[in-house]
Amino acid sequence: MTLVLFDCDGTLVDSQHLIVAAMRDAHAARGVEPPSRERILSVVGLSLPEAFAVLAAGDAAYPIEAMVDAYRTAFTRLRDSEPPEPMFPAAREVLDALRQRDDVILGMVTGKARRGVARVLAAHRMEDWFATIQTADDAPSKPHPAMVLQAMAEVGAGPQETVVVGDTSFDMAMACAAGASALGVSWGYHPIEELSRAGAHILVHRFEEVPDAAFGLVARRGAVSA
Repeated sequence: MTLVLFDCDGTLVDSQHLIVAAMRDAHAARGVEPPSRERILSVVGLSLPEAFAVLAAGDAAYPIEAMVDAYRTAFTRLRDSEPPEPMFPAAREVLDALRQRDDVILGMVTGKARRGVARVLAAHRMEDWFATIQTADDAPSKPHPAMVLQAMAEVGAGPQETVVVGDTSFDMAMACAAGASALGVSWGYHPIEELSRAGAHILVHRFEEVPDAAFGLVARRGAVSA
């Protein structure tokens, strides 16, 4: 059995427009100069308090808690006024094929809140596709391994049977910290060089490549331990 744990933003859905717009609105609401688009995308994957702590860069005057609240308000307003975040090409088709296999369990590990995950899944008619969903409401922020450890415990999988699929260095570091395999995707928000430095065991450039890459990682670890 292979447990494949997917990140959400930047891996399954392209939410960068909403994230960047909400970040800029939040900074404007607090009278703070917004960071660049690249800087904003660099913290995608972290839970909100951790993301704003990184953006604060040690500035004691930066209002982290107020920025978290302002971002949530802005994101909710923007999200409710626009179409749902689109899935990346072939993502839904690949997930649909994987979930119908008897030797695969699908899961999600994301810095999104559970409410946001529920909205994405409902928008794309995938409400019951994931056997385990770990969110920012359930565990410490990535790259802490708790989300992966909790997902494995929930479905009874071991680290040698588990693959984390993500687009950020935080996903790769989280996978490695949990003892799972780290599969990086190039279409997300962090440069592939950062994924490699964070411990990615393999990188793919099209969603259709994910299944073979995931099964290959698990098979390789099984062969080493045999």
